[in-house]
Amino acid sequence: MQKRHRHLLISLLVIIAVGALFAYIKRPHPVSVAVYKVAPGEVLSTVTNTRAGTLKACHRSRISPSIGGQIVSLPVKKGDRVKAGQLLLEMWNDDLLAQLKLAQHQYQRTMALAHQACIMAEVAQRDARRLRSLVKKNMVSKESVDQASSEAQAKLAACEAANIQIKVSQSKIDVAQAALDRTRLTAPFSGRVAELNGELGEFLTPSPVGVATLPAIDLIDYTCLYVSAPIDEVDAPQIRSGMPARISLDAFSGQIFEGVVRRVAAYVLDREKQSRTVEIEVDFKNPENTSRMLPGYSADAEVILQRREKVLRIPSEALFDENKVLVLNNEGQLAQRQLKTGISNWNYTEVLDGLSAGEQVVTSIEREGVKAGAYAVIETRHD
Repeated sequence: MQKRHRHLLISLLVIIAVGALFAYIKRPHPVSVAVYKVAPGEVLSTVTNTRAGTLKACHRSRISPSIGGQIVSLPVKKGDRVKAGQLLLEMWNDDLLAQLKLAQHQYQRTMALAHQACIMAEVAQRDARRLRSLVKKNMVSKESVDQASSEAQAKLAACEAANIQIKVSQSKIDVAQAALDRTRLTAPFSGRVAELNGELGEFLTPSPVGVATLPAIDLIDYTCLYVSAPIDEVDAPQIRSGMPARISLDAFSGQIFEGVVRRVAAYVLDREKQSRTVEIEVDFKNPENTSRMLPGYSADAEVILQRREKVLRIPSEALFDENKVLVLNNEGQLAQRQLKTGISNWNYTEVLDGLSAGEQVVTSIEREGVKAGAYAVIETRHD
């Protein structure tokens, strides 16, 4: 009998062990999660461009002569730094130089003739005055005085006409100089030659109306750069000049540059269907940061509408279903929590109610098995 009871006890223990093993195998495995420890910090309310913006130069001129001609002088090359007013390109202009010299010589001749005419007028006026004094003494006839006075007036008018002719001659010089200047390209500002489309001896032809052609010279001032970015029309009314902003560029990954909004366009762009935007321009707060940047880089501008410091915050990626989060409790189980939130951006959201400092919220909510009631183990923790 005792032997039989022993066998029953052993069988019972085996059944219990098998059941326990089965229950252990079938138990739900904890999921690995990334968590964030709730703590005070800075939260920003921001607006970001809808499409990639562009880094632009404050001064950039794609210049070409207004007339056609053959290049005879090209004193610059790509990459050269130039000063405002420096000669960049000159076309054949010997005929215009000759016309300018002719106008200058005519001006000199006109000056001499005017000087002669004015001297003669002065002499005639003196003679007329002398005769008027003699007629009082009955030494000359009144007719002689009248004739001398008329001659003096005529010569004075000739002097005045000669002085006006000087102005005409000066205007002819200005016209000749303007025609000559059209054959020369000078730098409108100090900068660097980015592109040069032309060689010595080649002929340049001005662009036909409505047809864009390559500029002879592309001149860029690299000392002043800014970001031009499109903002959704819904967000644009919140933005004002002078607001702080943050600039990021793909070419400088991981770096954030402080900026200031300098301009908000006064019109809406509708270049793409169902996409209406307003262009904004953002200056770099520290221009020295642009020393290694090139115009044309893609850039993003994040305008800061509000800034709050030392407020309770969580990563915005932890939120789902209208401000709900998953909290990892001390027993290792996930619990759903409804929050009341304040301002937010892509990075952080302000927590007004529903969480306390030190609690751990799940940021990897997209992983399979991550839900309320599930057990979890921490894979990574961010503070």
